[in-house]
Amino acid sequence: MAKEKKVRDKVNWKKEAKLLPGYIILILWVVFTFVLLGWVFAAGLSTTPDIFQGNTLKFPTGLHFENYVKAWTTSNVSMFFGNSLLYSVVSCVALVLICAPAAYVLSRFTFVGNKIIQTSFVSAMGTPIIMVILPLFGIVASTGILNNLVLNKVVLILLYIGINVPYTTIFLLTFFSNLSRTYEEAAAIDGCPPMKTFWKIMFPMAQSGLVTVTIFNFINIWNEYFLSLIFANSDQMKPVAVGLFGMINSMKYTGDWAGMFAAVTIVFLPTFILYIFLSEKIIGGVTGGIKG
Repeated sequence: MAKEKKVRDKVNWKKEAKLLPGYIILILWVVFTFVLLGWVFAAGLSTTPDIFQGNTLKFPTGLHFENYVKAWTTSNVSMFFGNSLLYSVVSCVALVLICAPAAYVLSRFTFVGNKIIQTSFVSAMGTPIIMVILPLFGIVASTGILNNLVLNKVVLILLYIGINVPYTTIFLLTFFSNLSRTYEEAAAIDGCPPMKTFWKIMFPMAQSGLVTVTIFNFINIWNEYFLSLIFANSDQMKPVAVGLFGMINSMKYTGDWAGMFAAVTIVFLPTFILYIFLSEKIIGGVTGGIKG
């Protein structure tokens, strides 16, 4: 009886494992739906005149798209937007170029230390970022680098890359592990070197996984707040998360809530567009990286 129960439990676990990608997609859909509803609400208010006057609520009449022009031209939204775009794009490209080959090697080749490296990446994903950042901040600050705008941006980009390397590598490692070895074996017979096989064959085959992890990293870096708050010591450095927080605080005194909602709508657009146009690849990347 105990043996039969063990077999049944194993079969049930396999069934649940096959449903896991669906659960993940459902959770992502629910989260995105709530975010989308919040954005739609903000976008609606952004096209109204100032609806808050004193302690009363004034119902909007008509659409006022000049709020967007005002938010982009008369505040620092355009600068914050440009900073976030720079940080996110450079970091995401670097993460793919660094982590994809590393994940491929870890997934395909057995060597001393392979499991230790994988374990260290997993452990790094659970390490509180404060334990790494504060000592690093003291070291970097003592060099005077933070007084140089360009070098300060470079440091911030390197930090974004560093904190996302473990997750990116583990995600791609799982994805590569589930790709067929047929093409690699054929390439090996033809005398193609392993890394050339990777760049010419396996890298293109992993497109959905690469797109998925890039989108997740882009959203993570675009919305990142903690690192930016510490290292972005001037408005010229600030990304959208820190910049909008400062704008929200200023709303207490200016009362331009319609302009604030317009700024929020502008800031949300890149991640919204990415998800809408690449949602199929995200689903393919998630399911391809989990199922065996």
